[in-house]
Amino acid sequence: MPRPSIGDQELALLRHLAAHEPVSVGEVAAGFGEAQGLARSTVLTMMERLRAKGYLKRRQAQGMYRYSTATGPGEAMRSAVGQFVEKTLSGSVSPFVAWMAERGEVSDDELAELQALVKQLKTTRKEK
Repeated sequence: MPRPSIGDQELALLRHLAAHEPVSVGEVAAGFGEAQGLARSTVLTMMERLRAKGYLKRRQAQGMYRYSTATGPGEAMRSAVGQFVEKTLSGSVSPFVAWMAERGEVSDDELAELQALVKQLKTTRKEK
């Protein structure tokens, strides 16, 4: 079963957490929230929502909760991209690929990664 969707700000928070875990709400509020103009209570609400959605876990240590990622930002990003493709592009990646081609700002590393993914897709299709 796919995880519930997350928004852009939740994804940014998840990335921050992944880079600094395990962290307290206060640490996230200071390191992430202040830069975003978010109150500590807003950061706590976001973190608890992410925990309820299964993206974060928490453990009590020395009288305080420490949060860490349950899945990592990679899975959250894949989920967000998948939902975008399904909802916005009606399941077709062609418009996205066309946008990338028109944009023309794909680095050599990104192009190599895309080529490897296409090769992987071809191999998977042949096996089916």
